Amino acid sequence: MFEPLYTADEMRAAEQGHDVEALMERAGRAVADAVVRRFPEARRIAAVCGKGANGGDGRIALGVLAESGHETSEHLDGAPDAIIDALFGTGFRGEPRPDAAALIERINGAGVPVVSVDVPSGVDASSGEVPGAAVRADVTVTMHGRKVGLVIAPGRFHAGEIEIADIGLERVDTEHRLVTDAILELVPRRSEGDTKYTAGSVLVVGGSPGMTGAVCLAAEAAFRADAGYVAVAVPAATLPVIETLLVEAVKAPRERVDELAKRASAFAVGPGLGRGDEERALACRLLADLDLPAVVDADALFELEPADWPAPRVLTPHAGELGRLLSEESSWVDAHRLEAVRRAVDRYRCVVLLKGPGTLVSAPREGVLVCDAGTPALATAGTGDVLTGVIAAFLAKKMDARLAAAAGAVAHGRAAELAPHQVGLVASDVVDSLPLALS
Repeated sequence: MFEPLYTADEMRAAEQGHDVEALMERAGRAVADAVVRRFPEARRIAAVCGKGANGGDGRIALGVLAESGHETSEHLDGAPDAIIDALFGTGFRGEPRPDAAALIERINGAGVPVVSVDVPSGVDASSGEVPGAAVRADVTVTMHGRKVGLVIAPGRFHAGEIEIADIGLERVDTEHRLVTDAILELVPRRSEGDTKYTAGSVLVVGGSPGMTGAVCLAAEAAFRADAGYVAVAVPAATLPVIETLLVEAVKAPRERVDELAKRASAFAVGPGLGRGDEERALACRLLADLDLPAVVDADALFELEPADWPAPRVLTPHAGELGRLLSEESSWVDAHRLEAVRRAVDRYRCVVLLKGPGTLVSAPREGVLVCDAGTPALATAGTGDVLTGVIAAFLAKKMDARLAAAAGAVAHGRAAELAPHQVGLVASDVVDSLPLALS
């Protein structure tokens, strides 16, 4: 269900008490094996080796390759067919010095396959941050287990394909973990005695003029995520439009929202809500008054202030929304995703899901869960509303808020992967594929 993700400190702890030379020998051989297996036509192999253990792994790999008849060199001169990047290891932090940055740019500009040892040089293994020049690897051979920086952006964009090499270490507990598809086994299924209400009853609040599609996508996604009952509360002006778009859901004007809440076991607020004073006041009141778990998305995140909420809250911002909540630019969030989601949790004292490639889920006193299911096709309007509906359905089924958020991200990503097409994917395609993702 969860795969460990190692920081530099956690790797050092895992290596304690082991023969360092034996570990390096296994690591070097794993790198050499990857080069031969993945690039069998490459005869001239160059390695850029640093002074530490990572450089030692690269030199051992060169020795193994030389024994098998390859031409090897520790210099980039001579037009190599492939390059081993062993400049920096997991302990590297900060921005490379100018001479190292120039080497990295030469690696990236060589036009040949690059195999990085443990982590691409220039990527922070413990956070995924890339403050300066960094190698863009085709393959990263990482020892013992994935590093945090290989799965959290922007580091994940530099890693290429990841191979995990067994070098004889024991698995240890880690603060952060990668979520696997097995988490979907935790989503409660309907049993013989269930009614439409006990199977999960969801209320979605939003749907202002011009944004009716958002509330409809969230409601349909909640149904497709196996909720038994869904109601939507929208402005009276948009109710006729909603009536034509939604078939199964109960529709009512926002004035009846408290009445609808009495039948709900979870609610979602934000999809197409609007950012006017009245809408912000409604969102704040519902979050303060309703003793129901809730997903807070889109417009409900606008100018949201921390509060002592009576039930679990799951905030689901993208980088721009989280930047506004933290008084930072979205570019800062993109560059510091791990730090950003932790700061949000500290401020709001609830579950925070940061959307984007490598979705991050964090909660107070818990490590970060990374969900990497999905495809680039999810970068299209409305898919965030779909995710909101899925998480709301899982909350309505009484799942723990943190696990509901992580399971929702995995189901959402899997549904995108299972859609019949990727080019031209729209949010409703993801909705249609949700039952396949959960079956």
